[in-house]
Amino acid sequence: MTTLLAAGCLAASLPAGAEPDVATCIQPGPVLRYLVVFSQFTTAEAANSEITEACGTTTVYYPEIGVAVATSPDPGFLKHIGPQRAYSAQAESIAKRSAKRKKDDTELLRPAGVRSGEQWDMDLIKAPAAHEITTGSKSVVVGVLDSGVDARHPDLVSALAPELSAGCLTGKPDTSPSAWIPTTSAHGTHVAGTIAAADDGRGTTGVAPGVRIASVKVVDDDGFIYPEYAVCGFMWAAAQGMTITNNSYFIDPYLFTCQSEPGQRVVYEAVRRAVDYATSRNVLTVAAAGNNAADLSRPGRDSLSPTNGDAQTRPVDSTCVVLPAQLKNVVGVSAVESTKTKAGYSSYGLGAIDVTAPGGDRRTPTGCVLSTVPSGYDYSCGTSMAAPHAAGVAALIASTHPETDAVSLGRMLNAQAETLACPADYDLNGTGVQDAFCTGYSEYNSFYGHGLVDALAAVTK
Repeated sequence: MTTLLAAGCLAASLPAGAEPDVATCIQPGPVLRYLVVFSQFTTAEAANSEITEACGTTTVYYPEIGVAVATSPDPGFLKHIGPQRAYSAQAESIAKRSAKRKKDDTELLRPAGVRSGEQWDMDLIKAPAAHEITTGSKSVVVGVLDSGVDARHPDLVSALAPELSAGCLTGKPDTSPSAWIPTTSAHGTHVAGTIAAADDGRGTTGVAPGVRIASVKVVDDDGFIYPEYAVCGFMWAAAQGMTITNNSYFIDPYLFTCQSEPGQRVVYEAVRRAVDYATSRNVLTVAAAGNNAADLSRPGRDSLSPTNGDAQTRPVDSTCVVLPAQLKNVVGVSAVESTKTKAGYSSYGLGAIDVTAPGGDRRTPTGCVLSTVPSGYDYSCGTSMAAPHAAGVAALIASTHPETDAVSLGRMLNAQAETLACPADYDLNGTGVQDAFCTGYSEYNSFYGHGLVDALAAVTK
């Protein structure tokens, strides 16, 4: 744990406003990045002073939410600030001594050819019919918080807004193109195409091809989405006046972030504040439920965390949530395959899922979801693919109701959904054993929330 790194610290806390004594700040390295939570309304000057006194350097401070990102080579930094107020995913990785590249839990399958007729997912949510009425408004911007978006892809060139794009891999927005283009992952470009690929008769077509998208890079080259990346992404989206953000990820290094654990409580509080602030600035947050087939309302255990070290099975309770999907005012999205049945991998949970959308399943005849990637086009399965369908439908609603605030937009997205009742039999493998148990009622249940997003209803109701 990060607290191990604080052991043996030689520095002592300094009085407020005092200059740090360099003799008490040790510099053994490595320089680690920390997320630091302050009392809300703490001034930038006060926050910077406290970080400096703790032998750290402020990278960025978000006064709107009282959250900073700082760096320090001093292993005593965490002890000075307090483990109840600071957290470093990097330190956790070092403490676990087995940092590794995170595996992408979506599936990519190379197609033999590409035709818009292969987009069963768009037909399922009636997107082609919706496009006869509207393809969306350029005044609507969807922030793709992901691994970067290919700015040169012919299906995305007209939709991408470079001036609104940024990289967040230091916790501070960087608007240089090199900071927000994809480097090691096609994931963000695939998500972007599902939302807004051009309706030009070539390649693929997105749910809302008339809206704009912004690339907000929150996935590093090892595949991790650390909390400071996500906080930066939410704050950037709010500052730029985006309408919606799509979040096809969970925040590392814990699949379930437990509020009872000191470091994880810091992560929860910082991300919650950032999402709440974005909501207050009328940014709707849409997030994937995850691909672990977990009942998020009763998770029981987590055997995948930490994702940046040796995973250990641990019990988790109702205070442990998937971030950002289970936060208030976030639209949590599960995945269905072409028969409108919950995909076997999709997580679920009564109260955790708001709507469902196509995510595909390679075991079915129609397979995965086709969309853009930097090299052209690919199929991919996952709730990562379901979320951008929901974000695209929300973008269509926002286009036809431009004065709608974020909370109302989320409610309208729920209201337009096609009701899906719990399946009578959910034995996917024919073994005679139910693979999961759906609870709730037709209009609202643990598999599908309020139902399947419906693009046509979004622009007509």
